[in-house]
Amino acid sequence: MWKPNTPGSGAATPSTPEPVRPSTTPAVSSYEQQPSTRTASPQAPAATGEQATIGKSLMIKGEVTGSESLYIDGRIEGTINLPGNRVTVGRNGQVAANISAREIVVLGKVRGNCQASDRIDIRSEGSLTGDVIAARISIEDGAFFKGGIDIRKPGDPKAAAAATTTSAPAEQGQLVGAESAS
Repeated sequence: MWKPNTPGSGAATPSTPEPVRPSTTPAVSSYEQQPSTRTASPQAPAATGEQATIGKSLMIKGEVTGSESLYIDGRIEGTINLPGNRVTVGRNGQVAANISAREIVVLGKVRGNCQASDRIDIRSEGSLTGDVIAARISIEDGAFFKGGIDIRKPGDPKAAAAATTTSAPAEQGQLVGAESAS
């Protein structure tokens, strides 16, 4: 099959692969569309355009930091600090860590406090046990959540300072209320 394509001129080579493929686009662009389609969806939410993946068989103990989004399908124990990026805990993911990110999506199990500068999304299969600090939160029907919720306006420096100095949501609510009353 290679020999019939080789003797032909350069114009014959591109026309031969086109009828073989069911696509209406040229053979080269249909080949390139598959990889770019796979990378386009993870790049969309990421601030830097990259996404790392922790697979099912991986377990990490310690601190995870970086400048790209993270998809967790394995296990993590410790802390996750990815400011400006998305952390997604997949269906098989098990996280026993405090998470700090721009956006947190929970499909698996998370045990720890979560702080998001934008939003936290707990899907129907997800489970989150810990306190939440975010500008927006979404908890789907069927999701498990146990903890406190502190909704903060994005870019509020007093709220961000209070989040780093206190640890219990009840204290944070009292602190914010006391500051606004005086």
